Amino acid sequence: MEDNKETLKPSLEILILSYLHIVLIKAIREINKDNTPLLQKGKQHKHLSETSWKRYMEMENDSVQKSLVWLHAVLQSKIGHGLEATVLQGLQITHAEKGLMRFDFVVPNAVSDVDGNWHVGALATMLDLIGPVTTFSFANRVISTVDFNVSYYSTAKIQENVEIESKVIANRGNLIHVVVEVRRKGNGEVIAVGKLWMASDKRTVAEVSNAGQL
Repeated sequence: MEDNKETLKPSLEILILSYLHIVLIKAIREINKDNTPLLQKGKQHKHLSETSWKRYMEMENDSVQKSLVWLHAVLQSKIGHGLEATVLQGLQITHAEKGLMRFDFVVPNAVSDVDGNWHVGALATMLDLIGPVTTFSFANRVISTVDFNVSYYSTAKIQENVEIESKVIANRGNLIHVVVEVRRKGNGEVIAVGKLWMASDKRTVAEVSNAGQL
């Protein structure tokens, strides 16, 4: 079966862009201290704090790092409305590169439906968050969802392990197509596939902020 969903709420997109610009100025104290990377295989990112202007300048053009900062902020409820953090609870990044991200996820109790399955609405929300993060890692530009479609092929039980892959598969100038697949860990059975078309602005987050448009 299929379900169509509208774009991310404009208020959330504005909060994401605002937070990205602020956090890239403050950035990561732990990285300065011991050069700990944002991406640690199989681990969540738990600490964000101040850093130097030099570190900000280094990160300004690093779209993968910025996309991970964005995701971390959502996981920690620093942006969004709390719902996003709930549906992403326990998400672990296993791979991140430009336009390609992979995750491990244990479906938490908080997203259960009445039958003890992963609620389809919570699953769709996750896809609608991971897709833009992956697109941002590719484009390094302000982005917004213009089309979002989810196909459900199976169900997953609460506390079941799944694997998620999000990949940019087409770049049509200002339009970028990203596909997010959720598979059962172990046998690789497809649970759901989200397909998103994202509109990419020519400006960076910093340029939009400096122009006073946030």
